[in-house]
Amino acid sequence: MKITKKGEYALRALVNLALNYNQEMKQIQEIVREEAIPQKFLEHILVLLKNGGFVESKRGVKGGYFLSRPPHEISLGEVIRRIDGPLAPIDCASKGLHLNCPRESTCGIRSVMLDVSHATAEIMDRVTLEDVCSRTKGMAERRVEHLMYYI
Repeated sequence: MKITKKGEYALRALVNLALNYNQEMKQIQEIVREEAIPQKFLEHILVLLKNGGFVESKRGVKGGYFLSRPPHEISLGEVIRRIDGPLAPIDCASKGLHLNCPRESTCGIRSVMLDVSHATAEIMDRVTLEDVCSRTKGMAERRVEHLMYYI
């Protein structure tokens, strides 16, 4: 599995929104500035995320984007599948792209790739935006503590 830039930016935008969940809506320019994502690319990604039911938007001066579900209800796996497709490293190990192969019952490579696919899916489906927000906040706190140590 390779997460594309589009997938990475989608996750970063969603984490940004999750960190501000139940606060004011975020305007696209804020996300662009805070996450260093090219605006046109982010606009395209936000359309995909909106169509996927991850975000909603409101127009106007006080408008912007916000999560359509709580952060603990959005897994990384469902986001990446929506943006980048299946999590499997090769097609024959993917549920969605699986084509019958005459070697599948005796192919050691496929067997290993199925293990990789299942392990990846287990982690990506278990980890939510809320989990990533907790890690992000913890890392920021440790960085501040580290910097304070040197002052």
